Amino acid sequence: MKEQPLVSIAINNYNYARFLPQAIDSALNQTYPNVEVVVVDDGSTDNSREIIASYGDKIIPVLKENGGQASAFNAGFAASRGDIVCFLDADDMFVPEKASEVVEALGSSQNLGWCFHPLKFVDSDGNPSASQSSNEDSSIPKNDHTSPYREYDVGSYMIRGKLKNKIPPLPSTSGLCFTRSLLQQILPMPEAKTIGLNDGYLEFTALALSKGLILDKELTLYRVHGSNAYAMRQDKQKVQARIVLLTAYWMRVNFPSFYKFTNNVLATGLGMSARAGGIATECQEFVKNYLSSVSLLEKVEIYARASFHYMRDTKF
Repeated sequence: MKEQPLVSIAINNYNYARFLPQAIDSALNQTYPNVEVVVVDDGSTDNSREIIASYGDKIIPVLKENGGQASAFNAGFAASRGDIVCFLDADDMFVPEKASEVVEALGSSQNLGWCFHPLKFVDSDGNPSASQSSNEDSSIPKNDHTSPYREYDVGSYMIRGKLKNKIPPLPSTSGLCFTRSLLQQILPMPEAKTIGLNDGYLEFTALALSKGLILDKELTLYRVHGSNAYAMRQDKQKVQARIVLLTAYWMRVNFPSFYKFTNNVLATGLGMSARAGGIATECQEFVKNYLSSVSLLEKVEIYARASFHYMRDTKF
């Protein structure tokens, strides 16, 4: 990697005008000197675009019609130039040292393609969340080792579908950082305006294609508020089931060598769907096509695993 690689911070926004300035400012105020900030507005109907315009040439604006999170990822990456790309939801904030820490982490070893880290939960005003204790406010369990870096290279396990205790804990969007060379293998990702792919697709494909590391530092403030687009939904289980099914389908289409892993993901999604009342209409054709492409033995194994996940009420 270059001595001082360019870091792109890609902010995705939809109707978060009340939080957007803090997100943008946190990206602009990084201690690392070589940063560009890309702000994707996904068809907001509030005053987000006026806020974006007020920053002038300090940021790279991408104004598009509403197309969902996957389309925002695609658009942000296409507009970026960085050797490293960090994604940021518009209602979250980076700590000032984020970019510097990520550059150092990805330069700590050879051929690392991704860096994930925990998030610090805060309330709508940016203060530490009172609803969680100091031991529970991180999205990734604490590391007991001296080094803050934990390397993972699980591609071979994913090919074999043997993943028990192999997959690291995964954060949400604002804890995800990738090298450009890895993202070029993953993006653009399939898009859907309603229920489409999300950051889970980025995480699993990254794990499959490259080794990386968990950086045991809370470098993002994750804002918990009443209108979190996903975390606060009442139909979260249904939405999650649909996302899991689509992740399985598109990973199998785009990366067929990981079919044993995607069979497991599909089974999980089927079990979740059964508990949520059945396979969503918009996913039925994807599931049908997936199952038509597998052998009878694979299909039996998928349904057996789905029954297990249904009975255990598995969360993905």
